[in-house]
Amino acid sequence: MTTTGSLAPGADADAADPAAADPAAAARSALPAPYLRWLVGAQLGALGDAALAFALGWAAAAHGGAAAGLVLTVITVARTVLVLVGGAVADRLGARRVMLAGDAVMLAATLALAAAAGVLGTPLRLLLLAALVIGVVDAFYLPASGSMPRLLVDAGQLPRALALRQAGGQLAALLGAPLGGALVAAGGLPATALVDAASFAVLLLVLLLLPVSDPRRAPAARARAGTGTGTGTGRGTGTDRPPGLLREAAAGVRLATGDRLLRAALLLAGSAAGAVLPVVALLGPLLARSAGWGAGAAGLVAGAQGAGVLVAAVLLARRGTGAGTGRLGAGTGAAAGLCAAAVGIALLAAAPVPAAAVLGGLLTGAGSGLFAGRLGPLVLGAAPDTHLSRVQALLTLVQSAALVLSTGALGLLADTAGPRVPIALCALATGAAGVLALASPVLRRA
Repeated sequence: MTTTGSLAPGADADAADPAAADPAAAARSALPAPYLRWLVGAQLGALGDAALAFALGWAAAAHGGAAAGLVLTVITVARTVLVLVGGAVADRLGARRVMLAGDAVMLAATLALAAAAGVLGTPLRLLLLAALVIGVVDAFYLPASGSMPRLLVDAGQLPRALALRQAGGQLAALLGAPLGGALVAAGGLPATALVDAASFAVLLLVLLLLPVSDPRRAPAARARAGTGTGTGTGRGTGTDRPPGLLREAAAGVRLATGDRLLRAALLLAGSAAGAVLPVVALLGPLLARSAGWGAGAAGLVAGAQGAGVLVAAVLLARRGTGAGTGRLGAGTGAAAGLCAAAVGIALLAAAPVPAAAVLGGLLTGAGSGLFAGRLGPLVLGAAPDTHLSRVQALLTLVQSAALVLSTGALGLLADTAGPRVPIALCALATGAAGVLALASPVLRRA
């Protein structure tokens, strides 16, 4: 694994520093204040985004189910198509610059959306335009924000830092829909967009006040990419002219697929996304409806899954390695999380009553939370400093593609065979991924 980036506090620390000499001491030390300030701002922004997502979905639902699906599809497609380019831009210009630009664009866009919705209402074309802007900005913003923990904390603190971020994100997701519903009831889409704009303004201020500058590494990275030296991702042009963004994005893909650890971790992440994520979001509600449990039971299952993720993330954030996994490596811990999630999904598939389904959702969430909390630091820590955002972009792409493909197939299977069959298949696929990860030497040694 590589060390932290040039923005990491203590990157130039004296070797006599006990925390620097002892990785365990570094892992137990308090997280840097700049990271915590950024994290608070980022989670506030995530809460505003979740509320706006609910408001957009609610407004689109008034135009019919197809229209609501189209709005969500536009966000996903725009993000997926551009995310590799977004990662290359963040690695070239610096994550902080890209995030500042993204927050400024979204501040202007949400203010414009609030004004337009106040005058025009919520025509479908306005919702589609808003979805397109969100998807495009996400494509550049997500890889940049994903690399920030590596730039703000020491290597030994990455597991705790990412677990704390995961816990905050899960909390924002749990609170976002109720907040969005309250805002829509009080002032409609304009009020929700204004609240989201305020969250972007706060995050902009937090980024501007961070006592760091953009890492750049970028001039050296461009020179290496252009001459074929350093990381070996360029082809050697004989000039100092930087390659195009598409070539830089392709270089990131080549680097990740050529590294045994990153390749195994990305494949595992894609497998987990395709097998675990559709269970609660898609198949859980279908199961509750077919079994006659009602919407309340479906909500309890989803809430239990979210609570399980939150509990696992909080434990990881407190201990750095998580309860019961302190002696396991990151790859082994991630595999154990998948195995636990597989048991939860199997319990959901066989649940005779809502209480058993809720227990299955809780175990599924705890296992997937442990998986994400161990795999995230592994991927981020294994990425070279020059390719942080591009590796994060590829991680996003792999998970999004797997989720899109599996969701459609599982939905069709649920229509023909009932929801319990695809849930059971998800349990088998999740368990198989966990067992294969346990059998992988490169992941066991990670």
